[in-house]
Amino acid sequence: MTTTTAAVLVPLLPFLGAAAGLLLGRRAPGFVRPLAVLPTLAAAGLAVLVAVRQGGGAGGGTAPLTAATRLADTGAVPIDLALHIDGFAALVAVLVAVVACCVQIYSTGYLRDDPRYPSYAALVSLFTAAMLLVVYSDDLIVLLVGWEVMGICSYFLVGHYWETAAARSASLKAFLVTKLGDVPFLIGILALADDTGTFRISEIHSRLTSETSGVPLDHPTVIALLLLAGVAGKSAQFPLHTWLPDAMAGPTPVSALIHAATMVAAGVYFIARLLPVFASSAAALAVLAAMAAVTMVGSALAALAQDDIKRVLAYSTVGQLGYMTGALAVDDRGAAVFHLIAHGAFKALLFLCAGVVIHAAGTNSLAAMSRMSGLAQRIPDAFWTMTVALLALAAIPPFAGFFSKEAVLGAAEHAATGHTSGVPTGVGWTVFLAGLLTALLTAAYAARLWLLAFRGRGEPAPDHGRQPVVMNVVLWVLFLPTAAFGLAYGALPDWFDGESLAPTLTTSVLGTGLALVGVLVMYGAWRHTSARAARVPLGAVAAHPDAADAVSEAEAIATHEAAYGSIAGARDPADPGRLLLGPLHRHAAVGFHLDAVYSALFVRPVRAAARLVRFLDREVVETYVRGAGGTPRLLGAAVRRAQTGNVQTYLGALLAGSLVLAVAAVLVAAGA
Repeated sequence: MTTTTAAVLVPLLPFLGAAAGLLLGRRAPGFVRPLAVLPTLAAAGLAVLVAVRQGGGAGGGTAPLTAATRLADTGAVPIDLALHIDGFAALVAVLVAVVACCVQIYSTGYLRDDPRYPSYAALVSLFTAAMLLVVYSDDLIVLLVGWEVMGICSYFLVGHYWETAAARSASLKAFLVTKLGDVPFLIGILALADDTGTFRISEIHSRLTSETSGVPLDHPTVIALLLLAGVAGKSAQFPLHTWLPDAMAGPTPVSALIHAATMVAAGVYFIARLLPVFASSAAALAVLAAMAAVTMVGSALAALAQDDIKRVLAYSTVGQLGYMTGALAVDDRGAAVFHLIAHGAFKALLFLCAGVVIHAAGTNSLAAMSRMSGLAQRIPDAFWTMTVALLALAAIPPFAGFFSKEAVLGAAEHAATGHTSGVPTGVGWTVFLAGLLTALLTAAYAARLWLLAFRGRGEPAPDHGRQPVVMNVVLWVLFLPTAAFGLAYGALPDWFDGESLAPTLTTSVLGTGLALVGVLVMYGAWRHTSARAARVPLGAVAAHPDAADAVSEAEAIATHEAAYGSIAGARDPADPGRLLLGPLHRHAAVGFHLDAVYSALFVRPVRAAARLVRFLDREVVETYVRGAGGTPRLLGAAVRRAQTGNVQTYLGALLAGSLVLAVAAVLVAAGA
């Protein structure tokens, strides 16, 4: 099998598995699980094969793999079905395929009793195929197809528990917010093609970076900002990040897929592929840096205030994506993709562990978990793997998150000191300082999650039974890259652009020191507040003890607000996050009221306009329509009443009419 054939099969196999699953899900339910797992597993194997054959990509001296066939000759800018696989694409495709495979295997146990599992599994496969198409595609229009397919898949998967109001509203919100960014994104693609004369990503990259034939863009800032709007929606960056925390109303495996390998990773990967477009405009880099800084710090503060364990991880994803966009703002796509891959491994592990924790505790509330003891002993596999994943999230060495986050901070420091050409030093300082502050906050909320979930005090955790073996196996599979992938920092430059990804002494000391400070401060706050948990009962465990994992999660989501307060926060005086944030807590718990701002600026005016249109349609337009129909009816009724059938009446009317006409004729003749 040639490398090109293997590359074509990577996105094609999950797509065929999705089609077969949708067609056979009801007729042959016994084939659903094999059709979900085997094509994705084969795609993962082929993605690894393609990466091995590429052997390091362009940075290692291997030419990128390219192939193309003409789809449409538009007469101006043709559209090609083209693929371009360099080191970036090869490794990101491996991440997507492996995480998707783990999610599919995990889901066979997690949703084992779900009646809608066939459609769920097919949509996950379609989601995977769309993301792989984005990764391998070399044509912007074909990439846009995968981009939009992911949007519709997220709508259905986030709304999988459509019986709950939270899932219905979350799926709609995810769809609308991401579409809000996709409109300028499409305009930006068309404007970029108009400036460069091609939709081919590799050609655009070469035209902008070639030392001999480099052609500048006519409108670099406008194009970059239009594209950035779509990226902000897809990758949940400020100010279009509000859909991602609410998307936690979907099943946990879907959350793992969206946060680790698809959807949110697509935006970062897109900028990495077209980074010369953004680097052409200092203003665009400044906007990107500001967006990354606000996203990092704001999401970390919000994570400190969340009560739902999955919302903590959701805001964590927003912040880690901020690190990636920050690396791109300082023109280092190697550091960005390094953190993208490392984050994909430990974030998938964190979400899948969270699914086990929710089932074992019977709730998604950290406040409730802090009032039960022995949860770690109930789920030893999830406890140990989640502990290591949280250490990786907090960037504690030697785990993967430390090396990838230090690569980002090192790139920011390099730009801040004026050693990165074309990047303003202000951009570097913005990313660097925000990254350090976020490192402190990230370690703090990671420690809070661990302490509240696994060091609770009170009644013993309910015994909900052991998890299926496949779920625990998946956790240990993802544990390996979480623990060890960062050690590959020395080999990865050959896969990327050749720039060093090794940690620097300054950023390592600062970043790790701040992370340890965050952990110690949170531990001290927890020790101070944990005694209150025993004195202040809060809520109740809502899930049925004998329910399957997915059913427990659905019940926890449906009953969280009634039992613990809002879906975001809980009225818990024993929360160390509440102690540390002080008056800021109530604002951070609701995402600093950004949803309320959107409601005031957009939702309410649109609804008011809709009510006005409905009023005009009902009271004005329909009045004319009813009048147009009513007038003939009235005339018809008058004529019908005149038709009495009495001959004498008819003759009398005829004579009267004749008399009137005669009088009129005489008057006219007399000149009156």
